[in-house]
Amino acid sequence: MTRVYVNGEFVPREEATVSVYDHGLLYGDGVFEGIRAYDGRVFKLEQHVDRLYDSARAIGLRIPLTKDEMTEAILETLRTNNLTDAYIRPIVTRGVGDLGLDPRKCTEPNLIIITQQWEAMYGDLYETGLRAVTVGVKRNPPEALPPNVKSLNYLNNILAKIQANDAGADEAVFLDIRGNVSEGSGDNIFVVKRGVVKTPPTINNLKGITRRTVIELAGRRDHPVEEVDIGLFDIYTADEVFVTGTAAEVAPISEIDSRKIGDGEPGPVTRELMDAFSELTGTQGTEIYRGPSP
Repeated sequence: MTRVYVNGEFVPREEATVSVYDHGLLYGDGVFEGIRAYDGRVFKLEQHVDRLYDSARAIGLRIPLTKDEMTEAILETLRTNNLTDAYIRPIVTRGVGDLGLDPRKCTEPNLIIITQQWEAMYGDLYETGLRAVTVGVKRNPPEALPPNVKSLNYLNNILAKIQANDAGADEAVFLDIRGNVSEGSGDNIFVVKRGVVKTPPTINNLKGITRRTVIELAGRRDHPVEEVDIGLFDIYTADEVFVTGTAAEVAPISEIDSRKIGDGEPGPVTRELMDAFSELTGTQGTEIYRGPSP
């Protein structure tokens, strides 16, 4: 039986609930993380916990555990569910308030940790590549809602995903309000041109932990990496395009807006980075039953 961590207790999945007056439900007022465990190790756990607390600080939300306590709660949730390969979703809501907006009415945050088995997000498409479309809805500008706050308000992302679904595509490509490429509906975007790997700066997209890992992996393999503004021209004419994310890992894109990317197959740099990332996740991470690996 799957058990969910709810405010310090492990309860059956069917009984894991919050009040209808919780501001996380009413207003998307809260933060979350997506984390992966591979073969008994939680990948980049410290970085994910740090980002969770950064998101909470950005919206003035107090998390009722220290970072060390949060780390142990995540590991204990995995142990309770006997999971070694899993997707992990810690969630912190503002808590129960009233129907007004004022967060001061919410006196105690709610902390939830969900863990479950997780398969490859895009299935066979890692071999053939995803079809993507640019969408009309723009990425929230940082002046309105900074994309680096990983909040429970994901309606912007969902609207993009709806448009991609309606177009029969696997993923959406967001543009920002200036017309620059931002990110996918749930992942960061990279292009490869003449051996140079490029990705947008994170002012207009999430500071992805997989994104940062792939930048490091590319550098170790002598692939120049540039964090620069990217336009539609750059993705249409790229030799390769791929996306990265905790759930997506490293996934190739073979077509955007009915334009074939490169030769329409996952390119050599993409495949190299996919293999390198897979190797890394299989050997590094915080061991569920012991501690962090070197």
